This record gives sequence, C-alpha cells and structure tokens, in this order.
Amino acid sequence: MRPGTAVSRGGGTSRTVGEERTLTSVSSSDTYESEGVEEPRDLPRLWHVTLSVSGPETPLKELRRGLQQLAHDHPFLLTSRYASDHAEIRYWEEARDLHDAAAVALRLWGEHRRTAGLPPWEIVGLEVIDRQTYHQRIAEGYGPPPATPVGVHPF
Repeated sequence: MRPGTAVSRGGGTSRTVGEERTLTSVSSSDTYESEGVEEPRDLPRLWHVTLSVSGPETPLKELRRGLQQLAHDHPFLLTSRYASDHAEIRYWEEARDLHDAAAVALRLWGEHRRTAGLPPWEIVGLEVIDRQTYHQRIAEGYGPPPATPVGVHPF
C-alpha cells in the first residue's frame, strides 16, 4: 500500500494517514475452546542428537580437554567419544521441531571450536530423533545404549 491511501478490510471503516489502528488480542483459552481442535505444535520438544566430526589427527590430550570444555559450555551434553581423528557427541536438545534441533546441532562444533579449543574438523554425520523414537529404539535393542558413563571417553 502507498503512503496516504486509506485502508479497508472486508468493508470495515477506512483510516487515513496518521490515524492509528486499535489492536485487540485473543486469550489462549478463547483460541482452543472447541473440542477436536489441537493445540499448536510449536511447543518445545526433546530431540536426541548424535553429531559426528572428523579431521586430521589431533593429540588426544588436547582433544579430550576441548571436549570437556564443550561439555562445560553446553550443559545438555550427555557423552562424547573420541579418537585422534574423529569424535561423536550425543546430547538432548530442546527445540520446537526437527529443523530447529538440526540447525543448532550443525552450528555446535563451529560456534564452540574456538572457545573450547576444538580441532578444525568437519561435521561428517548428524542424527536427530525425537524422544519417543529414541526410547523405542533402545527398547527394541537398536541404536546405541543410553549414555550411562556420562562424560568424555575414548572410543
């Protein structure tokens, strides 16, 4: 719309330049009154993330210290397993949907690389699954067992 033109919405009143609109709100109880209407799926959920990285060999002592710092900086980190040329990081992420959880996971290594002293490795794998799928896999004997020794461990 061009400045100075009137606004009309469905036959309502027009407003002129400089005239303010009145905003109204709807309470959440009004929005979902009728049965059969589901609440929005925008509520955060838990996602189990497995991030795999690899690159040139790095001294194990430096790598372990970096992964321990990452665990300190990222409190939801469950476990990290590492070797001199690759590592796997597993943790829970709270996000609205899989896309958001994956986006955070794909930034994790790069954003913490300098502050945690991590090697300049690249992400070579990413798995993001919802909580129900994670527990279903464990119950059926698939996938890695729960991270019982939480922390940073060699492969």
